[in-house]
Amino acid sequence: MSNDPLLQPYQLKHLTLRNRIMTTSHEPAYPEDGMPKDRYAAYHAARAKGGVALAMTAGSAAVSKDSPPVFNNILAYKDEVVPWIRRLTDGVHEHGAAVMIQLTHLGRRTTWSKGNWLPSVSSTKHREPAHRAFPKLAEDWDIARIISDFADAAERMKEGGMDGLEIIAHGHLLDQFMSPLSNELDGPYGGASTATRAQLTLDVLKAVRERVGEEFILSLRMGADENTPGGIDLDEGVALAKHIQAAGVVDVFNINGGRIHTDPAMTDMIPVQGMASAPHLGLAGAVRAATGMPVFHASRIPDVATARFAVSSGQLDMVGMTRAHMADPQVVQKILSGREDDIRPCVGATYCLDRIYQAGEALCIHNAATGRELTMPHDIARTEHRKRVVIVGAGPGGLEAARVAAERGHAVTVFEAQPDPGGQVRLTALNPRRREMIGIIDWRMAQCAARDVEFRFNTWAEVEDVTALHPDVVIVATGGLPNTELFESGAENPHVVSSWDVISGDIKPGRDVLVYDESGDHPALMAAEVAAEAGATVEIMTPDRSFAPEVMAMNLVPYMRALQDKDVTFTVTRRLRDVLPDGNRLKAVIGTDYSDFTKENTYDQVVVNYGTLPMDELYFALKPLSSNGGEVDHDALIEGRPQAIRRNAEGAFQLFRIGDAVSARNTHAAIYDALRLLKDI
Repeated sequence: MSNDPLLQPYQLKHLTLRNRIMTTSHEPAYPEDGMPKDRYAAYHAARAKGGVALAMTAGSAAVSKDSPPVFNNILAYKDEVVPWIRRLTDGVHEHGAAVMIQLTHLGRRTTWSKGNWLPSVSSTKHREPAHRAFPKLAEDWDIARIISDFADAAERMKEGGMDGLEIIAHGHLLDQFMSPLSNELDGPYGGASTATRAQLTLDVLKAVRERVGEEFILSLRMGADENTPGGIDLDEGVALAKHIQAAGVVDVFNINGGRIHTDPAMTDMIPVQGMASAPHLGLAGAVRAATGMPVFHASRIPDVATARFAVSSGQLDMVGMTRAHMADPQVVQKILSGREDDIRPCVGATYCLDRIYQAGEALCIHNAATGRELTMPHDIARTEHRKRVVIVGAGPGGLEAARVAAERGHAVTVFEAQPDPGGQVRLTALNPRRREMIGIIDWRMAQCAARDVEFRFNTWAEVEDVTALHPDVVIVATGGLPNTELFESGAENPHVVSSWDVISGDIKPGRDVLVYDESGDHPALMAAEVAAEAGATVEIMTPDRSFAPEVMAMNLVPYMRALQDKDVTFTVTRRLRDVLPDGNRLKAVIGTDYSDFTKENTYDQVVVNYGTLPMDELYFALKPLSSNGGEVDHDALIEGRPQAIRRNAEGAFQLFRIGDAVSARNTHAAIYDALRLLKDI
């Protein structure tokens, strides 16, 4: 048996967990009609197959009709959920993993305008800033109903084959009752003491335990320290855990810290790239030491070394590596086979969570198979028909194409005009907070090196360079260059610079800078940060009603922390119509989409962020020489079938372009383009 702390089995009551690695509860937003159907089951089965000991599903499943999900969660209050839960648990059990589910009542952490349009309910009349709904104060009949709803939902989950379940307090209704910051009630559930504030949690746990029996595993997820004046501190958090332990109704604590009522609080609780790893591990260790209870924990444990330390140091019993398993579902398999260096790294981009909080579905920024297990492979099948594949461009899309083609067994050559791979990701990684993004590139370069991919750097590929290799398939992944054309003027403006110019350091920031953002993505804020750090006065302007919508909530937080203490202002609903010279300064003509209002301001530098225009000259030069004329069979692409269009009988190769060589999108789109094209080549 291995001496690796992560590979030791763990006995949790009657349940033997095969190692110490789990995925903690999270909602990828894959349910259909509130049910965990085939896509949901396939996602968790892939991670069970990859070796996790415990898959904790849902984040969280709703137990009551007045707790409507805000991002497509499982509806545990419906009887029809049971057979779908059974299919989910069977799929996980088939691969040797245990499976649990997290149940919740969201309290004020939702809105009244979803689901059945019932008022939200809480122990406070104040709204949660993140979800904006003003709740009603819970009445006695609300409390009795909610306790019963938890027990009913727990019974459904047991009937569905779950090995156990977790009740989440942290940030949700039960925690709203437990926290002195959000309990304004009188009486047995009121805010007078720790015991009365914890009474609803205990009553729920007791009702659930009575319904599911003693053999069923029951976990409580709670925050041990709100890290906010007037809130639960570590001493009270430990006292709460000991108080709940004394009731004898839970088998394990899942410990975290902080609050989740605002975007900044959520980001501190679930840190993004550039923030500290495992920031709340000490809280888990403190509760474990004080109670002697089994403890689970997860919060930015992105790599095996951090996970190994968390277990070997005795601070917890099971370590959650949830985002790490979204990046690579085979973490445990690779540890077992001595291939830790082969693990696809979580780069902390938090594209997964940010998409959920904007009512999307969880996707990994650089594993396009995650969440698409029904159509996209995590393991690339080898082909018996070896081909010559030429790829132009070594950005994330080009490197993914090279990796997948090489895993298929093809001979692969990559041309890259720059001396180093990475494309726009290399530019992104210049920001110290976002340097982890280079892991997207480093991992693919290592994968390509292991499969003998040939790279030709410092080479501007021309038609003759490509055709000289007699390719069967050509992938144009040349990306794009910044577009500095103002929409209103219809031409590139010679008086502006691009966000790339400022980020790269090719052009120094001015003293009085306008950053005009038409795209709403990272480069505008990155350029603004560079300028502000250099001491400039910065105005970030957008024609939209909110700024940087593509950056999304959790990734926005570090930018705000970097910008708000500097001379930076934000202007919305203003459109830059033109930029003209004005002596040694620049005159910006500013309008709006909402009226005829126009004004003029002067700056000494105008930075434009308006996406990219494809570098597609090589593609169009190769197009007449190709068999498919560059055409993509969209139906085949969507359905996962090989591309078979043949428009030119004289064509010598198939030709495709991907990523920003097609149109300005993002890293995930480029990688997904590459995977779904090359997996069938």
